Amino acid sequence: MNDRPIPPAYPFNEAVALDVDPLYAKLRREEPVVRVGCPFGEDAWLVTSHADMKTILGDPRFSRAMAKERDESRLTPLPIHTSILGMDSPDHTRLRRLLAKVFTMRRVELLRPGIEAEAHRLIDDLVAQGPPGDLMEDFAVPFAGTVVCDLLGVPFEDREQFRGWLDAFSATTVMTEEEIEADTERLHGYIAKLMVHRRGQPQDDLISAMVKASDEEEKLSEKELVELASVLLIAGHETVSSQLIDSLFVLFTHPEQFALLRERPELMPRAIEELMRYVPLISHVTFARYATQDVELSGTLVRAGESVLPAIPSANRDESVFENADLFDLTREHNPHLGFGYGIHRCLGAPLARLEMQVALESLFARLPGMRCAVPPETLEWKDGMQVRSLLHLPVLW
Repeated sequence: MNDRPIPPAYPFNEAVALDVDPLYAKLRREEPVVRVGCPFGEDAWLVTSHADMKTILGDPRFSRAMAKERDESRLTPLPIHTSILGMDSPDHTRLRRLLAKVFTMRRVELLRPGIEAEAHRLIDDLVAQGPPGDLMEDFAVPFAGTVVCDLLGVPFEDREQFRGWLDAFSATTVMTEEEIEADTERLHGYIAKLMVHRRGQPQDDLISAMVKASDEEEKLSEKELVELASVLLIAGHETVSSQLIDSLFVLFTHPEQFALLRERPELMPRAIEELMRYVPLISHVTFARYATQDVELSGTLVRAGESVLPAIPSANRDESVFENADLFDLTREHNPHLGFGYGIHRCLGAPLARLEMQVALESLFARLPGMRCAVPPETLEWKDGMQVRSLLHLPVLW
């Protein structure tokens, strides 16, 4: 008989704007590994410290693949085992190796002229229509969307068709199980048709390269290829646009730091790393891992078969790692943030995301002098019922 007390319900509070729940700081000090009950699935250990986060994300004693065998601890109505996100090595290595062959630094750098041209095209449109402009719908979303569509070989003109389907991946309370299943199936069907076309008529894009590499060497199944391309489309479209708009919000609400960045543009690379740390893009936790054997984390024994939930926003505010952790400081030198993850599941697209952030911010600062929020920041609306935090709109003047 299980004599454990009923764990507290998690999340403890709803996410508000880009606030990080102060309870995380208390837990890091007093109980860095704590038992919680999730909206869906079995109970889990919530992990809040930076050191423990690196262990559960980077130690092979913690498994993502085991989640398929369990009622995974989660915030979403349906578990997300899609493709590479639900695998351990060697399957994970097999898929990541395929991406590494086609998603190279050289390919990313070759995208720079097109990314810069797209940023300036969108800013031209903003200037032509005059202030105020909406940096979310008129810049961040089409900018990130165009970049990832060009990279993958997805027709950008189909964006209105598939954009709504992408929400199914990170919906918590905003969609039902049936809606999530239906939209996921639609997205996978759309990608599958593209892959059939590229196999017959290859082009200079990532989907063609993935199909070619799989057919010739890696021998991925059609399901693996479709799910992998879908994950890349979701990450490149929704995640990048949200990170960009949240970063602009942070700069607008930290005017001294914003002014410093405009005065010292050489700080941009450091500023991007600080924005990746400071912005709690994932509202609460990322995907559960399961212990394959007994592991001790901060004095707490996690038994084999138990799940742990990584609270990355908490780890990125860990006072033992980051000096003045709650302070946004774009001059910060020591910044081992986990904004791109850690271990074998670390974001392969990190170089592209950094490039997009750099180009977008530099272009906006250069072309829209005096850019500022057009309304009081506290009146801005945020998306509800999603794992990824994002503004609905960001009206600006310049």
